[in-house]
Amino acid sequence: MTGHVYRDPDAPVEDRVRDLLGRMTLQEKVGQVNQRLYGWDAYERTASGEYRLTDAFRTEVADGDGMGALYGLQRADPWSGVGFADGITAADGARVSDDVQRHVVENTRLGVPVLFVEEVPHGHQALDGTLLPVNLGVGATWDPDLYEAAAEAAGAELRARGGHVALVSALDLVRDPRWGRAEECFGEDPYLAARFTEALVRGMRRADTAVVLKHFAGQGATIGGRNSAATELGPRELHEIHLAAARAGVRAGAAGVMAAYNELDGLPCVANRPLLTGLLREQWDYDGIVMADGGAIDRLVRLTGDPVAAGAMALSAGCDLSLWDACFPRLAEAVTRGLVPEATLDTAVARVLTLKFRLGLFERPYASGRPAHETPNPVRELSERIARASVVLLEHDGDTLPLGPAARRIAVLGPDADSVPHQIGDYTAPQRPGTGVTVLQGIREAAPDGVEVTHAAGCALTGADLSALPEAVALAAASEVAVLVLGGSSARDGETTFDDNGAAQVGSATPSGMTCGEGVDLAELSLPVAQLRLIDAVADTGTPVVVVLVQGRPHALPDLSRTAGAVLSAWYPGPWGGRAVADVLFGRAEPEGRLPVSVPRSAGQLPVFYNGKDHRYRGYVDQPASARHPFGHGLSYTTVSYGEPKLSRTSVSLDAPALTCAVTVTNTGRRPVRETVQLYVRRLSGGSSWPRTRELRGFTRVRLAPGESAEAVFDVDADMLGSVTRDLTVGVEAGELLLETGPSSDRTSGTPLTVGP
Repeated sequence: MTGHVYRDPDAPVEDRVRDLLGRMTLQEKVGQVNQRLYGWDAYERTASGEYRLTDAFRTEVADGDGMGALYGLQRADPWSGVGFADGITAADGARVSDDVQRHVVENTRLGVPVLFVEEVPHGHQALDGTLLPVNLGVGATWDPDLYEAAAEAAGAELRARGGHVALVSALDLVRDPRWGRAEECFGEDPYLAARFTEALVRGMRRADTAVVLKHFAGQGATIGGRNSAATELGPRELHEIHLAAARAGVRAGAAGVMAAYNELDGLPCVANRPLLTGLLREQWDYDGIVMADGGAIDRLVRLTGDPVAAGAMALSAGCDLSLWDACFPRLAEAVTRGLVPEATLDTAVARVLTLKFRLGLFERPYASGRPAHETPNPVRELSERIARASVVLLEHDGDTLPLGPAARRIAVLGPDADSVPHQIGDYTAPQRPGTGVTVLQGIREAAPDGVEVTHAAGCALTGADLSALPEAVALAAASEVAVLVLGGSSARDGETTFDDNGAAQVGSATPSGMTCGEGVDLAELSLPVAQLRLIDAVADTGTPVVVVLVQGRPHALPDLSRTAGAVLSAWYPGPWGGRAVADVLFGRAEPEGRLPVSVPRSAGQLPVFYNGKDHRYRGYVDQPASARHPFGHGLSYTTVSYGEPKLSRTSVSLDAPALTCAVTVTNTGRRPVRETVQLYVRRLSGGSSWPRTRELRGFTRVRLAPGESAEAVFDVDADMLGSVTRDLTVGVEAGELLLETGPSSDRTSGTPLTVGP
């Protein structure tokens, strides 16, 4: 066997794949495109603490004479039922992975290694996996370089434990914040999401980790914010908004994309050949894998009436690798029945094998044999840095923050004040006792000597029970400042029930602490009644109020300008987010975050994303059309002035659309600032479709000392000026544009640019 081409590490990957594919039986080929077994069913932990392989795993390997991929070997959470008593810890991750891999390699005819696929939504979802803030918090940093470093560190942690492929949400956008999975998105804007998707892929690739990007495509546009529901996307909306991040990820070298649950024009993504083959393969020239979302292929039986035909339908569309379904294991039958050519199966198998060769699994199948990967910063440090940079100061009276020496007594109130689970978001593994720092703990650590910090919840996370309100009001009345930590939670627990794909089942008849997360969609976006009542009651004491929102979606906010001196959004900032929030409250860190999503006034005015079509709608009779806080908004503890943008050229040609746009920004206050300067493009005339109000096309961050000025310069090129043309390709179109700069999407100054032939 050692003389075979596929065993030659010096042979080109294409030759190795061709040689190996030519030696495979139909059964072995089908085994390579399957990912049927839950990884946690591959092992069991004995009473003595040892790990042993299960009969179910051995049978699965034998049935396919190999295994394409194994999902979630080290996953731990309430859905899988895996915890510290029976799961794989960091100390044992590499060893157990090697045991599983060794069985596959040594007990199959061709010895093809298995891919270990793991969830990495915001850090490896495994016991002892280091958590990052959720993606919506990452987007609030507007700092792709910081996220790239964190992605590299997280990828290195995954690889050290034997994992190969990271499943990461990156392609969905928050077009409707009622959707429970808003926390998994980088924001509402395609350009911002594209920059973070690139950073994710680059960082993971440096750690030799393959990335499968979720979800392809348009899942963030489901009707009514309803999870896994239908979309009503036209081709132009799909291309302009929902494909930009995927294009960026593919160009950056993503190993795969995951076909989403939603359907486009009546055809589920996993069976959508125009999407998976016509666009992805033929137009974008993509050679990576397409993985189905969990159980998505089985849903096609509703269309085909036959599981064998359902598997053939997905394979023919361009899906290469299944996830948990019962249809793909029957692809041999589909081939023999003539439902799909064996050559189509060969194409999918070749893509899976290519990934295994590119990852070097045939030469280094075991984690213990891998060289150590050096990262400049541990994941935990980067997690805290992201949390600190993600805090957005939404409102400020200019006086309440940062907390100073006069605040000798601080009341920390609210249901999210002292809970690490409420800070860490959905898709998280159980945490060891003592892990993390709550906002209450962070404030106590940061408070100067002699400052008294008191605490009361004041109300429950949900509902209208006010029985705990008097204690909180009394503490606030006796304090110089009250910090109200409000918002939501995506924390799952032993009481949570689940769909077969792991989504939480939460309804009005099911008491739960979850207000966000997969399966937890909201019709009403306002804070619960008791939380709103807590704000009013504390404000009525006359004590200055600071509201900190810990949330996985932008809650609709009332006008708090008369009740709170400051309002901050901390998103789900991760285990150490409490320290990050405290640093901002006490001025140890300046508030740097900017909104990656618009904050609505109510659910009734949705949508409020900033880049809708420019029809100049005046608003409802009873509410403005504008957001409570617009995309890109974020205050600091100082003031910054902007000059007018200046272009190096006021006109460019279609074949040479290059210029620079510069704007002078000045720190006119008394504290340092890291200002996020934003560049938007607004089409005034021309083009092949009705324009949007404005579109983000660049951003840069500038550090300014008090009184300091600096020039932010943008190199404007065809990508930044490009738009989706009539034939749904991206190109530069003639017309009159306005290039706008400013601190947010609603505070811009523009200068005209002519694009001609």
